[in-house]
Amino acid sequence: MHRRTVPLVLIGLTLAVSALAEPAQRWTVKEWPLPMRGSLPHDPAVSPDGALWYTAEHVNRLGRLDPTTGTIREFPLNTPGSGPHGLAIDRNGDVWYTANARGLLGKLDPRSGRVIEHKIKDPRGGDPHTPVLDANGVLWFTAQEGNAIGRFDTRTNDLSMTSVPTPHAKPYGIAINSQGVPFFCEFGSNKLGSIDPTTFAITEYPLPNADARPRRLAIAADDSIFFTDYARGYLGHFFPKTGKLREWFSPSGKASHPYGIAISKDGVVWYSESGIEPNTIVRFDPKLEQFVVEAVPSGGGVIRNMAATPDGRIYIAESGVNKVGVIEPAR
Repeated sequence: MHRRTVPLVLIGLTLAVSALAEPAQRWTVKEWPLPMRGSLPHDPAVSPDGALWYTAEHVNRLGRLDPTTGTIREFPLNTPGSGPHGLAIDRNGDVWYTANARGLLGKLDPRSGRVIEHKIKDPRGGDPHTPVLDANGVLWFTAQEGNAIGRFDTRTNDLSMTSVPTPHAKPYGIAINSQGVPFFCEFGSNKLGSIDPTTFAITEYPLPNADARPRRLAIAADDSIFFTDYARGYLGHFFPKTGKLREWFSPSGKASHPYGIAISKDGVVWYSESGIEPNTIVRFDPKLEQFVVEAVPSGGGVIRNMAATPDGRIYIAESGVNKVGVIEPAR
């Protein structure tokens, strides 16, 4: 298997926060408490009907919120203590999830409530983390402790795994670009990575600063990548075609711990600062290089992931306060 490392070129560095936007550009956050205490909602996802789905990691359930009515329905999973972690929803509305504590991939049919589980037999897949579906119905996922990327064909149930070249890289967030190429963060190192969907060859992209620890990423319309550098408190922007990188110091500083991230349909980057009390929502306009920051109404309790809707909203799950929420940008 061919593996390669691509150097990055740092072309821009912003050490101070850009000017804040005018209040007219701000937003509202609506939050809903979950039915069961201590659910630890981990990841949100958007279904084709616009519902907000979430994993309730500590109570072994998946949940569905209708943001219009506020109605919540939860679905118990088959294996006790499976630790549902990440979500990906296919075009039919079936909900795929990673069972982080039991080495499983699962699929929920929300119409019947039926759950089908697929045991990952490869020992590297003992802790499946973040999943993402490509256009061909292949579920790609990261495995932190297994230090690997998994590939599961949802049509044939064929599963394979590929080790990340860097030891203890802890592959974390993953997303797929317009060409069908999965890109991922190496949270245990200062690298981003990609995997060729045909050859399964992994390419690694070392970040210039050895202390960088990319955790989550989101892919823009031009296939450039925005990522949160959790350790250093930076927002990064990587261009795979050229190997160039830009980065900006997050508004709340080094201890801000940027985490969940998403890009709305207008190209605006949204992310959370999980190290600040209360947590913040940050809006970054790449064209203006301008930040706007506001506190999460309930405190946030660590927003580990975000999901952008086709109509421009952002869905969030708030682990520590047992809520899910919707960010509604000003129109």
